[in-house]
Amino acid sequence: MWPQHYTPVGGSLAVSALVAALPVFALLYLLGVKRKPAWMASLAGLAAAIVVALLCYRMPPVTMLSAIGCGAATGLFPLGWVVFPAILLYRITVDTGKFEILKDSIGSLTPDRRLQGLLIAFAFGAFIEGATGFGAPVAVSAAMLVGLGFSPFYAAGICLLANTAPVAFGSIGLPILMLHKVTDLPMDRLGAAVGSISAPVALIVPTYLILMMCGRKGLRGVLLGTAVCGVSFAGVQFLASNLIGPQLVAMLSSLAAIAALVGLLLVWKPKDEFHFEGEASAPAAVRRHSPRELAVAWMPYGLLVVCVLLWGLPPVRGLLERCSLEFSWPGLHNVIQRVPPVVPAPAPYPARYIFNWLSTPGSACFLAAISSAAFLGMSPRRFARVLWQTAKQLLVPELTFAAVMALAYLMNYSGATATMGLAFAATGVLFPFFSALVGWLGVFLTGSDTSANALFGNLQVVTAGHLHLSPVLMAAANSAGGVMGKMISLQSIAVAAAASGLPSRDESRLFRFTLRHSIILASLIGLITALYAYTGWVG
Repeated sequence: MWPQHYTPVGGSLAVSALVAALPVFALLYLLGVKRKPAWMASLAGLAAAIVVALLCYRMPPVTMLSAIGCGAATGLFPLGWVVFPAILLYRITVDTGKFEILKDSIGSLTPDRRLQGLLIAFAFGAFIEGATGFGAPVAVSAAMLVGLGFSPFYAAGICLLANTAPVAFGSIGLPILMLHKVTDLPMDRLGAAVGSISAPVALIVPTYLILMMCGRKGLRGVLLGTAVCGVSFAGVQFLASNLIGPQLVAMLSSLAAIAALVGLLLVWKPKDEFHFEGEASAPAAVRRHSPRELAVAWMPYGLLVVCVLLWGLPPVRGLLERCSLEFSWPGLHNVIQRVPPVVPAPAPYPARYIFNWLSTPGSACFLAAISSAAFLGMSPRRFARVLWQTAKQLLVPELTFAAVMALAYLMNYSGATATMGLAFAATGVLFPFFSALVGWLGVFLTGSDTSANALFGNLQVVTAGHLHLSPVLMAAANSAGGVMGKMISLQSIAVAAAASGLPSRDESRLFRFTLRHSIILASLIGLITALYAYTGWVG
């Protein structure tokens, strides 16, 4: 069994952390400076991680190749499989002409781009996050906004920024469940702490989103809308996480935001109008449709909601999971030993791969797509043509998913990610602030708040014990801070670009656009955590 070593460069944690971060620096340089596509940056980052794993950490070559293979497989399934049917569903509505009716129905509610962004990217996207998670919220919302007339870049950027508030609770509370499993802390207390950290930020995210989108002048016209959206979402998020539990937090808070926005728009309209540069100042006339036409047009997304909710029911999920194939990944499972302080005692590092082809949310979305095609009267030949077009559109993004997850797995199993986490943990009295950045780093590398909790959750608890801080609060900060790394993870960038039809050359521009906001919001989470830690309000 090969033991991990977290200070391989001269026994120095600081120097080792800098070396471990070379793949991250490569990603940042190629995306942010050289403006290369995400697939190219991810492959370069993977190459740098291979060099670091072999020459610095002395990882056995066979184990290294196995970690890469396991990560690539995870990137293709389930992540890639979640995105594919989401885009397929959107293309079906476009091909059958139903998306034009959807556009008219939203346009009749509000032609204002700012409020459309809030309603689709923030509120509806949060509902999809609570139901299915992974890349589906960004994929579905970005595709809808492009169909409504948003530019691909703005659609992708808005959806990435909006997909923050609900992510800490994710699909049916999965990130909190993972945090509970790796830390053995009470799930209800973890959920309450995450809600207490996240709610103040969720309160301002709608306003922040519109401020980023159209500046202070544009924000003033819809300030009432952003306030109603933020208060309804954050209020229910706080109450549900503290009084009910983490499983339904994202769904309940998103439904509250949707209901509040729709109710407001029935009695209030902004006095000014906002249009993107180059867009006609006067909105096109909105065609009115019969209730039956509207019901038929919205049916695909109604089926999506029904399917993902059905998939989340414990009896149904248990039945579907019987069809899953789970096995130990060859050459990787329990052949690596994790050691303190990352874990309390030396322990094998498991590597189990689950091919849950039926129970994954992607399969629920695919069933919704097939059912929608049948319901809308698509012929098998026409459906096959749309299926092929979707596959061609996602070829490069699927490569990115595989490369990024291969990079993440290699850094995890070589010990490089743990080295960087320990460097953050060495900040002493500043650790409550940096604990959120540990989670942020984890989600940036893995693309998943659940994975970041699995990776760094126990590290947060161990460090909290050494510094006499609340382990519940520090573990919760990992999940809450990780949320803000979602918008800059290469998986999310690739999903947003693919869903909006953004050219791959513009992915680096999208990364630079979200990076600044990601750092600002992650730092805010860190400040809130520090305030709670040293006042005893939470934990």
